[in-house]
Amino acid sequence: MTAFPFDNSYAALPDRFFTRQAPTPVADPGLIAVNQPLADRLGIDLDGSDADLAQIFAGNVVPKGAEPLAQVYGGHQFGGWSPQLGDGRAVLLGEVVAPDGARFDVQLKGSGPTPYSRRGDGRAWLGPVIREYLVSEAMAALGIPTTRALAAVTTGETILREGPMPGAVLTRVAASHIRVGTFQYFAARQDTEALQALLDHTLARHYPDAEGPLGLLNAVLQAHAELVASWMGVGFIHGVMNTDNMTLSGETIDYGPCAFVDTYEAGKVFSSIDQFGRYAYAQQPQIAAWNLAQLATALLPLMPDRDAAIEAFTEAVNGFAARFDAAWHNVLRAKLGLSGQGDDDAALAFDLLQRMEQGGGDFTQTFRALSGPEPERAAEAWAAPAPFGAWLESWKARLAQDGVSEAERIARMQAVNPALIPRNHRVEEAIDAAVAGDFGPFQRLQAALAEPFRDRTEIVDLQAAPAPSEAVLRTFCGT
Repeated sequence: MTAFPFDNSYAALPDRFFTRQAPTPVADPGLIAVNQPLADRLGIDLDGSDADLAQIFAGNVVPKGAEPLAQVYGGHQFGGWSPQLGDGRAVLLGEVVAPDGARFDVQLKGSGPTPYSRRGDGRAWLGPVIREYLVSEAMAALGIPTTRALAAVTTGETILREGPMPGAVLTRVAASHIRVGTFQYFAARQDTEALQALLDHTLARHYPDAEGPLGLLNAVLQAHAELVASWMGVGFIHGVMNTDNMTLSGETIDYGPCAFVDTYEAGKVFSSIDQFGRYAYAQQPQIAAWNLAQLATALLPLMPDRDAAIEAFTEAVNGFAARFDAAWHNVLRAKLGLSGQGDDDAALAFDLLQRMEQGGGDFTQTFRALSGPEPERAAEAWAAPAPFGAWLESWKARLAQDGVSEAERIARMQAVNPALIPRNHRVEEAIDAAVAGDFGPFQRLQAALAEPFRDRTEIVDLQAAPAPSEAVLRTFCGT
């Protein structure tokens, strides 16, 4: 029998943090995928047939020890305040404690309506489930903090979106689902008691060495500075960086209209709902700082001296730019194979990005080619390679200062510059095939993305940039 090592601490918080409810059963669940390595990491014993597992991961059978609930939170969405959001199509089954003592949430996404559904159906259709499974697991393989996908199932039901779509449920794993918006929800209600309970819970769970509201704020600022820098290092655009989509744990969450840049553009936007470029690629650090300023505001009621707190919190939030710059420069230095810290390293990296944008260079292919024994081949990834040559000579001169062997440089760079990312057009291809009943492209892409830093001749088509006719120009939320 499948067994989860549940130990549910969030469910012990006051009832106003959530609504207790079970998932809504589905008509005819079918297993798409189950992540056995992740189950092993969590200490979950998956003992059962595919049909048995489908019943569990669809929400038809609630495993022993679960305490299902839907969390409440608020948040700023595209800068506009929403006083109550919450899990409108998700149910937290509970928390498991892994063999190494780490604690993780296990949540069903697409599990039916909750009091927070806001007239929605509480369901998910197959496309967003396939996207989140592929991209979240790819991010994990790239070494980027992220929620994970434990399983995906079809429901045997039809979901109405732009038209009739096949229904599905994703089982998502996270260090927690505590969001900036969770703090905002209670601060807006002037519920200081709940804020204090949430602060204590979050510190104990994620930052046991931090003290008080300022300690939490500084820890989260650092976590997100490093997270956003790691996103940008692989060309990732979240697409919907609302405060309810920022975790206190510093993990990537909610892969709705996310995408990866192909040809590099600093102002690139894919999300169909981001009409003004608020969450464009290069805007992500500024948005993270804005969001964390909202966290600081939410924490103010817990401080005994408001004026002193405002001064300390303002200083902390204003320091985010320096934290991010340090993290981003480290990412870029590693991507260029540089050891040590030269005074002009950042300028060298930014010069490459600017020239890449001018020359229409593919972001992933450029850095991967630079990581090889013939770095001049990076020009092959550019539509107009003329701007590349002068920069290449400057980079080689900088490498010479390090005195690192060619073999060591290549090994270092290939360990941080992926050969494979979840190209938008390949993700869409997998979704289209799955909707038609063919999960082969999903399975092939998922297996390939598990080893993103390894070149393989059998996946060259997955590595290739899209032809103009294949390019994905817009991505969409699943709601």
